[in-house]
Amino acid sequence: MTNDNLLKTPPTDMDTFLKGLWRENPVFVQVLGMCPVLAVTNTVVNSVVMGLATTFVLFTSAVFVSTFRKVIPKQVRIASYILIIATFVTVADYVIQAVSLEVHRSLGAYLSLIVVNCVILGRAEAFSSKNTIGKSVLDALGMGVGFTFALLCLGVVREVLGNGTFAGIQVLSDSFEPWIVMILPAGAFFVLGGWLFLFNWLSERKKQRQAVLA
Repeated sequence: MTNDNLLKTPPTDMDTFLKGLWRENPVFVQVLGMCPVLAVTNTVVNSVVMGLATTFVLFTSAVFVSTFRKVIPKQVRIASYILIIATFVTVADYVIQAVSLEVHRSLGAYLSLIVVNCVILGRAEAFSSKNTIGKSVLDALGMGVGFTFALLCLGVVREVLGNGTFAGIQVLSDSFEPWIVMILPAGAFFVLGGWLFLFNWLSERKKQRQAVLA
């Protein structure tokens, strides 16, 4: 065994959870699930609800896929994963509709489109189908929190600059002239580009520091 191998520490359960927040963030690193990221982040409430709904589906589908990973035939695994995901998307859809009809209408078809969100299907195929329930749950929660965090980053900027509000509460003075473009589709691209630039810059800066210390 070499010295390099001795210095390397095996990944812990916390690493499995935390990687979705930063190192493998589904939006800022993997650039997945762009439809809801760009479409529903015009307000903080929409961003949080979509993030929580996605996290719920990630969590529940991870449990079921991991549980039945040795039972589901390889030939129909993708179809089976989609069926599992669609079941819990329907549950989330009905719950949100029951809690707030206004938010449900704001999210529109993008709530149902969680079924084809590549973040969820990707984690089911790449991780949950190959790991234990415990690790799959941690991975799903990490990715879900990371996805929610990314949505919130866009939602805060777009709502504050586009409406002068935060979660519907006025935070800027009446003299502030709202940037209408921020609540339009073009604003979503501008804000996403800015966050991607910042995220990549911080990642590169961290790599450079590690290289200097090495």
